[in-house]
Amino acid sequence: MTAVPLGVPEVPARPLAPRRQSRQIQVGPVAVGGGAPVSVQSMTTTRTSDVGATLQQIAELTASGCQIVRVACPTQDDADALAVIARKSQIPVIADIHFQPKYVFAAIEAGCAAVRVNPGNIKKFDDQVKEIAQAAKDHGTPIRIGVNAGSLDKRLLRKYGKATPEALVESALWEASLFEEHDFRDIKISVKHNDPVVMIEAYRRLAEQCDYPLHLGVTEAGPAFQGTIKSAVAFGALLAEGIGDTIRVSLSAPPVEEVKVGIQILESLNLRRRGLEIVSCPSCGRAQVDVYRLADEVTAGLDGLDVPLRVAVMGCVVNGPGEAREADLGVASGNGKGQIFVKGEVVRTVPESKIVETLIEEAQRLAEQMK
Repeated sequence: MTAVPLGVPEVPARPLAPRRQSRQIQVGPVAVGGGAPVSVQSMTTTRTSDVGATLQQIAELTASGCQIVRVACPTQDDADALAVIARKSQIPVIADIHFQPKYVFAAIEAGCAAVRVNPGNIKKFDDQVKEIAQAAKDHGTPIRIGVNAGSLDKRLLRKYGKATPEALVESALWEASLFEEHDFRDIKISVKHNDPVVMIEAYRRLAEQCDYPLHLGVTEAGPAFQGTIKSAVAFGALLAEGIGDTIRVSLSAPPVEEVKVGIQILESLNLRRRGLEIVSCPSCGRAQVDVYRLADEVTAGLDGLDVPLRVAVMGCVVNGPGEAREADLGVASGNGKGQIFVKGEVVRTVPESKIVETLIEEAQRLAEQMK
């Protein structure tokens, strides 16, 4: 009898679609584009001038799996803090610059791994591209051209009437062409919009018209629930087509939550190795246990378990045994007790009060075997 592999699948040799071919840039030690794995970014919410608080938040983001972090630089005090933050951060730091081109030069001099510029709101930015390109070239600092619907150049707003996909793409490619005139192509591009439909169309057009690596984002996506849905829909559509080289989920929530959502999106598309995955039923009139409570308690108990493990928490006898059998570890519950499955076999039956405790024990045992 042929053995059937169970549990979390390995990343398949072929993704849903071939990755778009792009040039590659280096954001510190993290490669972006050119076939490199899709990286996850976030942004600090602290005042950058508060070096201790900013480094503490960067440490929390690093621990959550964030690979690149962006910090705001609206004042001279923030610019003065960049050198220490860039040096002490465990992950590459990108300076986020608006309005004041002098801070672009400050960030480059400070040793930031990259600089994000929003040409639409930097006064006389185009007039200083030559100097910025030379400084970035001298220091090996990539530039992210970040076009946002909310700060589109007035010339393009007059031309298109609003921030259409065409307007976003034209703005980005125009700015990139200015850098290209000075032989600078160490660039990545984003064209963000708060409407996923507009955002998807903008990135599709951009992907066809250039070979720069693309930073995906739905800007001002909203509170955690709404923002997660909008980001998952937009990123899923584009990444499934091979478009996108690095992502930032924008939520009105702590930045660590952005990273968790971003990682989960990539794992769901098999664009990175899956970690812990909880499979649980939505519950129905057949359920004889509190599935919601069980799933929440198991999830909390296994938080931080960094292994590719699929755990099924099921509440009835219809789909429960089958789902539990197909997982690495699972429970099929009913009549005040739960059958515990490990690798497809029932290993014991425990009372409902012991289900969570038993699943956590078995998960930890399996995790040890997988190390």
